[in-house]
Amino acid sequence: MLLANLFAFALMGADKSRARHHERRVRENTFYKLAVAGGAFGIIAGSSVFRHKTLKDSFTGLAYAAAIGWVLVMLLLQRFLGSPVG
Repeated sequence: MLLANLFAFALMGADKSRARHHERRVRENTFYKLAVAGGAFGIIAGSSVFRHKTLKDSFTGLAYAAAIGWVLVMLLLQRFLGSPVG
């Protein structure tokens, strides 16, 4: 999950750079798949840091929904599997 978020963050930066230079862009569908696969927090952070895709409500809504989904999955895993520390 850490790698997915780091990759998502870097991809947001790369896409912003491509947008500024009028180069071929990363498809939004790629970001959607990455968010669902565990990179939602990287996408949210990248969107904020690079000020990229912040005006697209559908994009930010999906990223936040995926992040909430991942928080719920982690809480359920912790509840059923227990804490790795204790």
